[in-house]
Amino acid sequence: MEISKIKSVFFIGIGGIGMSALARYFKFLGKNVAGYDRTPTQLTDELEEAGIDIHFEDNVELLEEEYKDKEGTLVVITPAIPSSHKQWAYFKNNGFDIRKRAEVLGLITKDTYCFAVAGTHGKTTTTSILGHLLFQANIDVTAFVGGVVENYQTNLIGSGTTVTVVEADEFDRSFLKLYPNTACITSTEADHLDIFGTADEMLTAFHDFADKVEDKTRVFTADGVSLEGVRVGFAEDAKFRVANIKIVDGWYVFDIITPTEQIKDVRFGLPGHHNLSNALVAFAMAYTYGVDKDLLVKGLESFQGVRRRFSYKLRSGKLIYIDDYAHHPTEILAVSQAVHELYGDKKIVAVFQPHLFSRTRDFMGEFAKALSTFDNIVLLDIYPAREEPIEGITSAALLEDITSSNKELVAKESLINYLKGVEADVILTIGAGDIGEMVSEIKRELEN
Repeated sequence: MEISKIKSVFFIGIGGIGMSALARYFKFLGKNVAGYDRTPTQLTDELEEAGIDIHFEDNVELLEEEYKDKEGTLVVITPAIPSSHKQWAYFKNNGFDIRKRAEVLGLITKDTYCFAVAGTHGKTTTTSILGHLLFQANIDVTAFVGGVVENYQTNLIGSGTTVTVVEADEFDRSFLKLYPNTACITSTEADHLDIFGTADEMLTAFHDFADKVEDKTRVFTADGVSLEGVRVGFAEDAKFRVANIKIVDGWYVFDIITPTEQIKDVRFGLPGHHNLSNALVAFAMAYTYGVDKDLLVKGLESFQGVRRRFSYKLRSGKLIYIDDYAHHPTEILAVSQAVHELYGDKKIVAVFQPHLFSRTRDFMGEFAKALSTFDNIVLLDIYPAREEPIEGITSAALLEDITSSNKELVAKESLINYLKGVEADVILTIGAGDIGEMVSEIKRELEN
């Protein structure tokens, strides 16, 4: 279905971070927008405030009449929805146009200049920075972000129709549905092996994604990525390189060396070398597109970050509380590097909720090694998401392999009382599960 012919859009799983950005986009276009999700969250609250109707009961009778017109209604689904879902069955049985989120992004990006950000780590932050840089440079852009950007308090930047910026998600090979003109790959470390089977199969999918870009000088690859592309990072042979890094009053101050010039004293506020890499990739993509370097430098300095990406929730003399979405060993190591670079002389207590039984199984040793970089570690039970339990794969088993001097398994319902009683200078919550829904309450209780 062409976008111009769509009158109404119904989302099954509207509360997902990627789905909600699409919902906002179609609402902006003037379409009727509504959706279902299992439970209310901060994201669904924000969508309702934006005038989007949401219900939390799987009941066909709750569908408004405008969403029963199959000629003018697009249905968007998330892979997490079970096949037994009644509303989904209604749309399938009545011949509606049903698309996955990636297919809808493909429809949107096909007729725009598309920047696609791929990688097993760093997608959301890089997409956010790139969208911010282009928007601040007055490019006619819309950026679909897998997180809430602090500068805008939304996951949709801009409302342009000429340029799009999208996260190119490797899960289920979704990124092969896109039409990228410029692309980057931030990381190709093994993940989603429940989908790909092997790391080699996952790498093949990334090759296929890179091949979708006709101009190979518009494919950017970060340090450590084995695919060919314009190298971006810290290595001496990188075409775009960060050099002369300093930390000044909590800011990174550094130079960017491009293929033709050296740009001095660039400032960027997000901690961690992984975020410097993300910023450089976004800079390189926008710079090559032709955005003025002074506007890009100004944009990097004004970028405030992404919700749940090293997000400061408390920052007082008594206590610092940071929350992060990290759910892969490499991401946890990046968070650890950042927090120890800033607060290595203080007592840090890290709380981690593992996400998915299969991911915990596939990277048990790597998780243990990454979490052992914290002297004080607290584990919650594994958040299952779409999965059933796997025998022998538990947080208790992971805890045994962690070598930290202080380690503990705490029930989620007991976590807040535990944190109120712990002696710490810095508290860090980490994970992609429902620990994110606890952050506001944790902050409130720690403040008191």
